[in-house]
Amino acid sequence: MTLYVVGFGSGSRDGMTAAAEKAVLDSELVVGYTAYTDIISRFFPDKPVMSTGMRKERDRVLLALNEARDKNVALVCSGDPQLYGMAGLALELSGSFPETDIEIVPGVTAALSGGAVLGSPMTHDFAVISLSDLLTPMEKIEIRLRCAAEGDFVIALYNPSSKKRADHLRKACDIILAYRSPDTVCGFVRNIGRDGQESRILTLAELRDTQVDMFTTVFIGNSETKVIDGRMVTPRGYRDV
Repeated sequence: MTLYVVGFGSGSRDGMTAAAEKAVLDSELVVGYTAYTDIISRFFPDKPVMSTGMRKERDRVLLALNEARDKNVALVCSGDPQLYGMAGLALELSGSFPETDIEIVPGVTAALSGGAVLGSPMTHDFAVISLSDLLTPMEKIEIRLRCAAEGDFVIALYNPSSKKRADHLRKACDIILAYRSPDTVCGFVRNIGRDGQESRILTLAELRDTQVDMFTTVFIGNSETKVIDGRMVTPRGYRDV
């Protein structure tokens, strides 16, 4: 049987790809983090679901693999299943389930769906960095921030803040300010594609003192990013060719 590891995008039905919708419809069971199965249940109310809570990723994937021994299963993730999702873990654990085919079904990650809300900040080379230090030491995150800033990448920050690490975005901005102007164009989008979506374009200096949450994706422009008619845009240079 097949385990589909499905990225369903930002959380709106419109944000799902046709391939993601087909994978869920072709599955007899949906497995995922509780918040994600709640979303999928709104879209597909007749589809059976099984869920696990936060920090139960290994249990969740093993549950999905076990269930996929005799049925098609969709293991759902928000955004794209490769980007901080369950695709890698499913493949890591797949050796004990040789009878199960695994198919990775990509989805639209927040760096792209959120970027589209702001305009087109990701037109040139970019880096995606999570500020969560649950699985990655903060020292390594800081090195990645410095390298991305020094390389003049547009930077998308996932998991920028939480109750336990309310100062992580400020620390990230301080690192980047060593390489970027305080006037660097930045933006953020909260609840991308969902009820209550909000967005703002601001400078790096303003971003440093802005409170955000885990439902927010932050965008830090490179040295060429600008505001055009209220949109955040990173040129790639096509007009000069």
